[in-house]
Amino acid sequence: MTSPSRQKKGAFAFRPSLARLVTTKRLLARIVLFFEQLLPPLMPVLSVIAFYLSASWFGLFRSVPDWLRILLLIAFAGAFLVSLLPFRTLRWPRIAEADRMLEERNGLPHQPVTVQEDEPAFDTPFGRALWREHQTRMAEKIAALDAGLPRPDIAAHDRFALRAVPALLLVTAFGYSLSINGGSIRDALQAAPEQVVSDPAVRIDAWVTPPSYTGRAPIYLTADGSEQAPIGIPQFSGLTVRVSGGKTAEKVVFRKANGEAQDISVQADTKPQQTAASGSEQPTAAPASQALVAQTHMMKLQENGALEVNGRRWSFEVLPDKAPEIAFDGLPKRSVNGALEIAFTVKDDYGVQEAHAEIVPVETDPTATPLYPLPEYRLDIPRRNARDAKGVTSRNLTEHPLAGKRVRITLVAKDAAGQTGRSPPYEMALPSRPFNEPLAAAVAEERQVFALDTRKMPQAIALNEALTIRPEETIPKLTNYLLLESALARMKLARGEDALKDTAQYLWEIALGMEDGDLSLAERKLREAQQNLADALDRNAPDAEIKKLMDELRKAMQDYMTELAQRMQNAPMQPNQNAQNILRQQDLERMMDQIENLARSGNRDAAQQMLSELQRMMNNLQAGRPQRGQQSQENSEARKQIDKLGEILRDQQKLMEQTFRLDQQLRDRMQRGESDMGENDPLLDEMNPGENGEPQDQQQGQQGKEGQQPSDQMTAEQLREALKQLRAQQDALGKQLGELQKSLGEMGMKPGPGFGQAQREMEGAGRELGQGRGQPAVEGQGRALEALRQGARDMMNQMMQAQQGQQGQGPNGQVSQGDQNGRDPLGRPRRPQGPDFGDNSVKVPDEIDVQRAREILDAIREKLGNNPPQEMERRYLERLLDIQ
Repeated sequence: MTSPSRQKKGAFAFRPSLARLVTTKRLLARIVLFFEQLLPPLMPVLSVIAFYLSASWFGLFRSVPDWLRILLLIAFAGAFLVSLLPFRTLRWPRIAEADRMLEERNGLPHQPVTVQEDEPAFDTPFGRALWREHQTRMAEKIAALDAGLPRPDIAAHDRFALRAVPALLLVTAFGYSLSINGGSIRDALQAAPEQVVSDPAVRIDAWVTPPSYTGRAPIYLTADGSEQAPIGIPQFSGLTVRVSGGKTAEKVVFRKANGEAQDISVQADTKPQQTAASGSEQPTAAPASQALVAQTHMMKLQENGALEVNGRRWSFEVLPDKAPEIAFDGLPKRSVNGALEIAFTVKDDYGVQEAHAEIVPVETDPTATPLYPLPEYRLDIPRRNARDAKGVTSRNLTEHPLAGKRVRITLVAKDAAGQTGRSPPYEMALPSRPFNEPLAAAVAEERQVFALDTRKMPQAIALNEALTIRPEETIPKLTNYLLLESALARMKLARGEDALKDTAQYLWEIALGMEDGDLSLAERKLREAQQNLADALDRNAPDAEIKKLMDELRKAMQDYMTELAQRMQNAPMQPNQNAQNILRQQDLERMMDQIENLARSGNRDAAQQMLSELQRMMNNLQAGRPQRGQQSQENSEARKQIDKLGEILRDQQKLMEQTFRLDQQLRDRMQRGESDMGENDPLLDEMNPGENGEPQDQQQGQQGKEGQQPSDQMTAEQLREALKQLRAQQDALGKQLGELQKSLGEMGMKPGPGFGQAQREMEGAGRELGQGRGQPAVEGQGRALEALRQGARDMMNQMMQAQQGQQGQGPNGQVSQGDQNGRDPLGRPRRPQGPDFGDNSVKVPDEIDVQRAREILDAIREKLGNNPPQEMERRYLERLLDIQ
């Protein structure tokens, strides 16, 4: 309940809003009055703090002895406590003081705030009415009260303006603290550093050499050690300090972050900086010349610290070298011929140097004596961007005895610093060679039994004897029977590790001969040739060795394909064999030529990557055996539509090139102002379409051999007429595209929106050609090409979905891909005949792409060889060739 003294009186009783306004103004006035009391006694406290900061930033505490530093610290603490004594008199202002301050500072006469709570002297009706009217009029004057800001009147307490002294001193000290000799606020709380005298006669040359694998340049330290922040350097960097001059040997110290000091000993030979005194000089000069020597100190930086020498100091922040990270990029899988294919990702701050897969059996017998060590599986890491890379490696481990057993695979990566990173293990059955001949599989099992544990040789012998119990029924070939008998004799006579390995190798060759005949031997030679070439590329072998190994690879590939062709002669042929699923000899020859060209041109990384891709492709080959449930290939009608689309793409590309060439020459004529260069131009005949609406290319090919373009002799009017004649070709291509869409609809396929967009762009380009405008036509033709590629991708996706899972086999020694699933016989994503439809997942360049790149480079070199008159053009051509 509100007390009578605090009840609203006067005009406040019947005007609540006015009462709330006055209450708020009173609170603000009391706060202003409190700060007016607080600020004058606060000045001594701030002055003491300013003097302390100034002394610290000027370096006073680090330059005086410890006893004086402690005494100064006590003095500042005492002064701070004394400056707090005036705060004892502080009190919260009363309401009457706030009302009086509001009336005085707002210039209100007759006390309009106080009168609201006063009572009249005579309590009569007329007196109360008169007093209420007076209160109402006074209340109207206090509607806009303003408490204002505090007015502490500090000048009355500091008549001589001494308060400016600590303020100026503080600003000056802060600026000085940013210099080399500036102090710190913590100096008063810690012992002063040891004073080291610098000898000006001593010269110090210091630098830090990061490890070579980091790719960072050496860091040279300043002569005066003026580096403010610690210098960030890679871990295991080499610190070299060369001290010369002076009369005595200078001490070089590395102080670790924990304060421990380590002397850096002299590592290099001392070399006199002055020549030895001649025999005619005084003998007293010899000791001085011997003292003026240069000493080199070296150490490896592995943790944070500071270098201290001759009164100078350099702080280092060692950036730790993190261990590499490696992980599986998908699950390891088995290729068609049994090879193990592993996709992986690696990451390291400075790049991974080596990676391999660690393969160990899941179930092991500690007492077993295996004949062979664990399999080796080296991962092919791209040399470029090895800091964060992806890769796929395929290795054939079917010959190892662990093939077919449960193994645990762990990927291990190693960086240049020797640190290793491991991936989570993955368990799987190690892929083994698929044997279709039961006898060959039994021989391979014999070998596996004693190869995993040589103590089980009697069990392997028993298995061999069981195979020959009734040879006339189980072994139709006499040669196989004799091989088994000779293998049994070797197994019984084998003693020692070398003999056991020879026996195991003999059994493996018998199994391969029973299964594939000479094909297995050719396949082994091919793998050895591939591995030898990969090792040579990895160690940067000379070009002569690369050429020799490439010849061996070509010969091994030829022998393998020959044996494969002979084997497949008796294979049943499949109807409607799709030529797109066939691997031909020229495909492999072209790829090996590209590998050799890349290696000889110095791009060993790309050559090694392409060789790895070739190995993976060969591992994914199907060896021509008829597969159960094989279906017929793509129907011939779909094949025809793909070929027709490829022709449209090629013709549109060629037409765009012709349009661009003619437009550029027309612009050149217009700029030079040439009007007439010849009347009879053979290009006009060349541009005339033939009977089928196609350009006649024979003349162009013949004239290209002579090294000159026929359009070089054409006038501007003739060039414009040639552009107009191209419209017929453009319209014909648009008509062919319309027929293609109609055919696809009849086949039950829905043409993609790209075909419709391409047809509209072709019509627009044709109109532009009809008006002789080349540049808009080229732009429309480019958009039409892009739309055609998009439509082709949509069409191919529909066909792939319909054909997914089918398998094929090629006749006459040609090899088919076992797992089609959108891939060609080499294991690459399949692309149709003709131009590229935009699938960028194949990284092997097409032959036409390589040829076009060479033609462009030759044209740039020829243009640069003609010595362009303009400097800007010459520099542009040099930048294109990257020779500037």
